[in-house]
Amino acid sequence: MRLSSAGSGKVAQSPVHHPLFARYYARFSVAAESRLGMAGVRERLLAGLSGRVIEIGAGNGLNFAHYPAAVAEVVAIEPEPLLRQLALQSARHAQVPVDVVPGAAEALPVKSEAFDAVVLSLVLCSVRDVPRALAEARRVLRPGGEVRFFEHGRGGGRMMTLTQRTLDRGLWPALNGGCHLSREPVAALREAGFELGPLRRMLVPEKGPKLPASYCVLGTAWRPDEPDRRR
Repeated sequence: MRLSSAGSGKVAQSPVHHPLFARYYARFSVAAESRLGMAGVRERLLAGLSGRVIEIGAGNGLNFAHYPAAVAEVVAIEPEPLLRQLALQSARHAQVPVDVVPGAAEALPVKSEAFDAVVLSLVLCSVRDVPRALAEARRVLRPGGEVRFFEHGRGGGRMMTLTQRTLDRGLWPALNGGCHLSREPVAALREAGFELGPLRRMLVPEKGPKLPASYCVLGTAWRPDEPDRRR
């Protein structure tokens, strides 16, 4: 089943609008595919997925080329208008069906328990309400479904953590599309009730200077296979 962008034929107004950051991110992210090894990270992030997938915060759609053939459909949520237009272009070249729609992570425009997997890729740093966004991710995921995540956050020791927090209190979020450097995505997933699986801490770039946004984690989590409460 495909999801239309809007039943009336009109695209809903997006609450997120970062045109300058979107242009910068679109250029930087494409360069990072080879220079920072992000293409390989995307391959590992999405390997083995199947069924219906929702990607929250799809950006300019660079993940789309890496979804395996066993994926029946990807519903890609992107609130930023320019990035969403670029994602639509990427979707046209994907090997699996991708439906790009507007929407916020804190209020996903899809039915509950409709997906086999949720993909979170460099998005938890910028959502306005992390607990609410993860509650929505859990709502739309079927019991036993999995979360694939690649996120950056707090790391690097005392001085780096202090630097991250200082930047978060300054102009960094305003200049970088709402990004926060000192959030803790693994702890947030655990607090949201997900069961954590294998994860790998990594630096991006792997070699070279360690920057405030370099401390990343790649991993898997699951929504617990809860009993049907309607019985």
